[in-house]
Amino acid sequence: MPSERKLQAKKDNGPRAVALLQLDSKGKSSLIPIAILIDGHFWDASSYKADPVPMALDPGTVYEVERTGSSLGLFTVGGALHSNAVNSPTPWLATGSYKEGGAEVATSEHKAESAPAGIDNVDAPPRLTHDPTKAAPPATTAPSTSSTPPPSNPPSSGPRSDDEPPRLTKPKSSAPEQPSSPPPTSTQPTDASKPASGKPSDSPDKGSTIPVSDSGANEANRPVLRHGKPAESFADEDIPGYSKPGAEPKSAASAKAAPAPPASDVQLIPAISDAGGPRPQSYSYEWIKGDEDDRRKQMMDLARQQLHAYLAAQSKARIAPVPTHSQPARHVPSAAEPIFENVHMIAFDLWKSNQPVIVFSATAHLPTPPPNSGYPEGYSALQYSILLVAYPDIYGNLRKLYSGVTDKFHLDLTPRLDLIDALDANGDGRGDLLFRETTDQGTGWLIYGVGADKLWKIFDSLSLE
Repeated sequence: MPSERKLQAKKDNGPRAVALLQLDSKGKSSLIPIAILIDGHFWDASSYKADPVPMALDPGTVYEVERTGSSLGLFTVGGALHSNAVNSPTPWLATGSYKEGGAEVATSEHKAESAPAGIDNVDAPPRLTHDPTKAAPPATTAPSTSSTPPPSNPPSSGPRSDDEPPRLTKPKSSAPEQPSSPPPTSTQPTDASKPASGKPSDSPDKGSTIPVSDSGANEANRPVLRHGKPAESFADEDIPGYSKPGAEPKSAASAKAAPAPPASDVQLIPAISDAGGPRPQSYSYEWIKGDEDDRRKQMMDLARQQLHAYLAAQSKARIAPVPTHSQPARHVPSAAEPIFENVHMIAFDLWKSNQPVIVFSATAHLPTPPPNSGYPEGYSALQYSILLVAYPDIYGNLRKLYSGVTDKFHLDLTPRLDLIDALDANGDGRGDLLFRETTDQGTGWLIYGVGADKLWKIFDSLSLE
C-alpha cells in the first residue's frame, strides 16, 4: 500500500523543470514550459525569472523527453518566442533541436591496444599528465619511410553511464581556429618532435589543453538546469502550435494551400531538465492476460454510477416551473442509460510495486427521448466529460482516488481534465499525473500526486498561490 510523501523527499541538487515537447507528424518540434521546482516549491516556468526570458528557456538548456517515464531523446533550447495575445495558454514557446535516442555516443570505439597520448611505452606503468604536450619525449628511433601512424582516439563525451544520470554542462568557449598552411608534399621523414607530413598533429591547441571545470553557476547567478550546446532555432512557420500574433494569411489561396495541421497531429510529450535528478524509469504497467478486460468493465460500471449521481445532483439543483391549472406538472422520468464515446483506459505502475493505477476517461451523452416523453429540451444534446482514477485493492475491488464529471456549463465547479502522461515531477522516484485542464477561465496544466486514498494537487497553472 503506498504512503503519503512530501515534496522535500528529493535531495535538492538544483532546480527541476517540467515542460511539454510539441512534436508534429513532420518532425517539427517546440517546447512549452510548465513548472519549475525550486527549494521544494513549484513555480510557473513561463514567468519564473523572466528577465527577459524565463530561466527554463535559457539557450542551451537540455530537456530529456520522456514517455511514461522512459527516455525518448533530448531537446536543446535554442531560442524563445513570446506571444502578445491576451490570456494565451502558451505565453512562451521554445525553439531548438530535438534528437531522438538520447545523448550522442562516441563515433569511434576505444581499442585495448591504443596508447593514450603522453605514454611512450605501453609496457611501462601509465603516467597521467594534465598537458599531453608536456609528456616525456618519446624514445629516439631510426626514421622509417613506412611507419604506421598511431591510432587516433579523439576525445568525446562518450555514452552515458548506467550508474548515474546524464549531466550536461554549459557550452565551453572554444578558441578560434588557427590558419593552417598547406601540407607538405614531401614523403621524407621529419623530425621526431614534429608530426609526420600530411597527418594531423596529436597535440591539442594551446588554449584547449586543460579542460574547463564546470562550477555549476552561470554569469547571472541563476540556478542552473541541464545545459548543453545551444541549438539552432527554427523559423516561426516551422514551429508546431505557434503563430505570430495578429498574423493573417496573405490570401485565401495560400490559406487553402497550406492549412494548419489538426490538433490531433501534434503530440504532447513530457520533458524534464534536472542536472542532478534521478535517472528516468518507466511507469508502464503490463496487464496480466484477461485482467484488462475485467478492469475495463469495472471502470465502465463506476463511470456509469458517477454520471447518474451527477445527473441526479443537477436535477435537484434545477428550479422547476410552478404548475398552473391550465398546464399541469409533467413527470420527468429518471435518466436513461448513457451512451459512452471516446473511451480510453490506461494503467501506470506509479509506485513501482506492480500495482496498477488506472486512469479512465470518456465522453457521454443521453439517448434521444421519444416525443412528448416529458424530458427537458436539450436533454440528449449535452456532452458530459468523465475522468476516473482508481486502483484495485488486495481484494480486487476498485478503490476510487478521483472522480470528475462535468459539462460546459459547470467548468467553474469541476474542470475538464485530459491526461497527458505519467512523470516524476519532483524527482522522488515515484510517478505523478500530468493533465491539461479546461475551466471557465481558460486552459492550463495540472499535476497531481497519487496517494493511497486520493490525489493531491502539486501544481496548477490556473490557480497559483
